[in-house]
Amino acid sequence: MLEFAGFLPFLLVIAMAVIQLGLVGYGANQAGSAARAGARAESLNAGSGPAAATASVSGWLEPAPGACGGDPLVTCTVTVHVRAIIPLFDGWYIHRTVTMPNDRTTLGS
Repeated sequence: MLEFAGFLPFLLVIAMAVIQLGLVGYGANQAGSAARAGARAESLNAGSGPAAATASVSGWLEPAPGACGGDPLVTCTVTVHVRAIIPLFDGWYIHRTVTMPNDRTTLGS
């Protein structure tokens, strides 16, 4: 019983680290999806990229899309903030950028 009580804090720290890594991975996935959604929306309708990027991310990640635009390629950057569950850290900001063809130019509209 004493050995388990001594080892328990290490197990809890390892479990929290695994959960934190999962949250960071989820944040990176969400940032990439938001950047892709923003670039796609911007390529179809000028000015709609940041709103589409924000709408496609979980709110607790506090998405901050940058300016989306460009011609003939549309680039959209999104930053999300993943909060730390381990008190020693402040959290992480994850940036993702996506570039895709501008469909407004391609379609001639």
